[in-house]
Amino acid sequence: MAGPQQQPPYLHLAELTASQFLEIWKHFDADGNGYIEGKELENFFQELEKARKGSGMMSKSDNLGEKMKEFMQKYDKNSDGKIEMAELAQILPTEENFLLCFRQHVGSSAEFMEAWRKYDTDRSGYIEANELKGFLSDLLKKANRPYDEPKLQEYTQTILRMFDLNGDGKLGLSEMSRLLPVQENFLLKFQGMKLTSEEFNAIFTFYDKDGSGYIDENELDALLKDLYEKNKKEMNIQQLTNYRKSVMSLAEAGKLYRKDLEIVLCSEPLM
Repeated sequence: MAGPQQQPPYLHLAELTASQFLEIWKHFDADGNGYIEGKELENFFQELEKARKGSGMMSKSDNLGEKMKEFMQKYDKNSDGKIEMAELAQILPTEENFLLCFRQHVGSSAEFMEAWRKYDTDRSGYIEANELKGFLSDLLKKANRPYDEPKLQEYTQTILRMFDLNGDGKLGLSEMSRLLPVQENFLLKFQGMKLTSEEFNAIFTFYDKDGSGYIDENELDALLKDLYEKNKKEMNIQQLTNYRKSVMSLAEAGKLYRKDLEIVLCSEPLM
């Protein structure tokens, strides 16, 4: 009989609270890199199977490898062979599934950027704990979910602990965007193309021909195409239009300021 320490927490429960979900996540994402993958994924799958044995959730196949393949086809939405936080939220019955509730609220990347703009009030490129609380309380109101102050506090703390990878009590745009459905997360597409502040300044200055400190939608269009060609990335017109629309959600009256674009394109917003 294994000691209680090895027993992964809560997998047998019919419903998880946000904090229990987080503990399961931390248990299996042993290296803390934001994914359950490789050996971690095998462990997770074996424990999940054990927990489900008694609950009548039977799989068609008895072969563990087959079952795992079937499982990944169902839940690994972006087919990268890893399970990320939001994918796990769809596997485990999380209370009021607060992550999915979040996703319904920000169904598209444009809506997400609008929400970001509203709550990153000081334009720092980060949402801080107190701003996050407002963000979540808005979200719960929109989804008509009753909540009280302690519950809101729990959600805020849980999301911070989930996504604040460097533990500074703030969420950067790219950390926060992991709440988006993978296919909507255009910020992930920029992951391999992040610019240093010098590169960013050079490209922004090039498109901000009159030195006004902002660019318009057409200039952004050219800038994004440029960025994709430089990085030899494929992009179709529809994608480009969607990305442009999402980024322009940060603009004020059609003017996209340097600081706002920097949040999306720079590896670290300039302090």
